[in-house]
Amino acid sequence: MAMLPLSPMITRLKRLDIATYAPFIALVLLVIFSSIASEHFLIPRNITNVLRQVSYTGIIALGMTFVIIAGGIDLSVGSMVALVGVLSIMIINGAGDGWWAVAMAVSSAIALGGVFGAINGLVITRGRVASFIATLATMSIFRSMTLYISDAGEMVSENNHFADIGGGYLWAIPYPVWIFLLLAIAYHILLKHSAFGRHVCAVGSNSKVASYSAIKVRWVYFLTFVIAGVSVGISAVLLASRLNSVSPGDAGLFYELDAIAAVVIGGTALSGGKGTIWGTVIGAIILGIINNMLNLMGISPYLQGMVKGLVILTAVLVQFKGDR
Repeated sequence: MAMLPLSPMITRLKRLDIATYAPFIALVLLVIFSSIASEHFLIPRNITNVLRQVSYTGIIALGMTFVIIAGGIDLSVGSMVALVGVLSIMIINGAGDGWWAVAMAVSSAIALGGVFGAINGLVITRGRVASFIATLATMSIFRSMTLYISDAGEMVSENNHFADIGGGYLWAIPYPVWIFLLLAIAYHILLKHSAFGRHVCAVGSNSKVASYSAIKVRWVYFLTFVIAGVSVGISAVLLASRLNSVSPGDAGLFYELDAIAAVVIGGTALSGGKGTIWGTVIGAIILGIINNMLNLMGISPYLQGMVKGLVILTAVLVQFKGDR
């Protein structure tokens, strides 16, 4: 019996981009390790809690994916979460009780997130300020505004229905997880199956070449920050609803690190030009599992930041080797 030639198979293996599948492989290995390391990991309640925690930063990371693919960065998302959260609590308390007040707070939070994202985008595109510097500045501005508006005191919702958004379940799965999934599907379609998504990748790959192709580079870049802001608005109102309150000093703290880490771990290049929404989803889940395992294994919470930093560094090194 004649053997099939191996050359086509070898050619396909050479073409296989290991970096593309690295996040999924890492997730599978992490789940296997976690299930062996702790008998409590696979308990349904623990899995539900992990997914719920992942959804808040994951939603922000979905918006951050567009920004990073376009070649930018947004350091203001954590402070924006706090500001939008405080404002949404103030709006719902002013509107009174009832579901219509909840609807007003939710829509206002999404709109405010979009406005704050647009401010970032305008400063960067019209002011021609580097995204790192611009969002570093707005990070400080948004946090300061949050503390001033709230007088540095905890904001508590007086609406009896507000907590149902972040604390409710559908088929034993929390609402925030469903919203995270639906938003990921919508963003995937936008990124991979629309002209705008192709333009985002083109701008991130080479903005000058993109401009020669009649792509409105500044407009595309601006819209990525608006998308990030809208994502922050959704996450902020879900988080405020879950806690039924907002602590101005702590809300959204280091969320920018978690969001950027999820995007990078998911395979999106920090240099821009390529990335996937589902990779970001996997990256967010990986971070959530790492945090959960550190808690289950009794490791000091002060070491979690170090672990995240090492994970980001490893992901960037994998990307660098894959691009060489």
